[in-house]
Amino acid sequence: MGEIFVLVEHRQGELRDISYEMLWKANALAQELSHSLTAVLLCAKEESFVNEIAERADKVLVVEDARLEGFNADLYKEILLKQIEEHKPFLTLMPQSPWGMDLAPALSVKTGYPLATDCVDILMEDGKPKVLRQIYTGKIFSRVALKDSEGYLLTVRASAFPPDKPEGRSPGEVVKVDAPADLPEARRQFMAFEDTGAGEVDITQADLLVSVGRGVGEADNIETVKELADKMGGLLSCSRPVVDKNWLPKYHQVGTSGKSVKPKVYLAFGISGAFQHVAGITGAGTVIAVNKDKKAPIFRVADYGVVDDMFNVVDAMKEKMG
Repeated sequence: MGEIFVLVEHRQGELRDISYEMLWKANALAQELSHSLTAVLLCAKEESFVNEIAERADKVLVVEDARLEGFNADLYKEILLKQIEEHKPFLTLMPQSPWGMDLAPALSVKTGYPLATDCVDILMEDGKPKVLRQIYTGKIFSRVALKDSEGYLLTVRASAFPPDKPEGRSPGEVVKVDAPADLPEARRQFMAFEDTGAGEVDITQADLLVSVGRGVGEADNIETVKELADKMGGLLSCSRPVVDKNWLPKYHQVGTSGKSVKPKVYLAFGISGAFQHVAGITGAGTVIAVNKDKKAPIFRVADYGVVDDMFNVVDAMKEKMG
């Protein structure tokens, strides 16, 4: 029986959603391959969520060291390398986040294992992994085969899989492992964490989001959409082009470079639907898209779509609401 590793990402005492998502997919792969699932947690001190991880894995390897207070790719690389050399996992899953993008290439060089990044799905064919990736700004899915190897490294895109807890799983064991005695001095040092996405509102907690994209045209038009959001009791959010033009602050942005959201209803006005944005709304209950371009990619993921000028729809909805 082989083994699957999942590197757990956490921040300021909380698990990141991508950790739940990777564990969900790893559970499915472990069952398909009859492998065991091991979550790897690197931290400065014992974390309260260790038991929560154990409920989703066969084993949790915990490495505690004061130098791991913040993410440091130099230290993570050396610690993970030791564990991979010892356990020889068939698959090692890491997040497609600043963590994974910093760590995975160096780890691939050190281990000699092939690396596939930004995976939106992981398939097994003839006992080997094939991954799905998006190219041409999400217009095309590519299926990528990897060269033969005893192990593979994969980074997983946020929101590619559900964060659900697998049913019928018994809690796994928690095993504490000492950090390598010969751990080299890191070339970088963690100073502090600053959340550049924090602001006056938290769109991740909203049940209703009314979102605007490039189709809003100009900054002055955003107030019209905000009035609708206020009437509906929702919050205003946006896609990246709106933030890039400084029309709204960063904390309103939805997407891979913004925030992943899970509202009950997501109303998208004038948003084309690039994969970076769509990745942020995977957890939404109902997606309603309004765009005058009937070929806009947003309609592929929308539950309901309206092909019309967004302001015609906004005005009609405001009129109906009085």
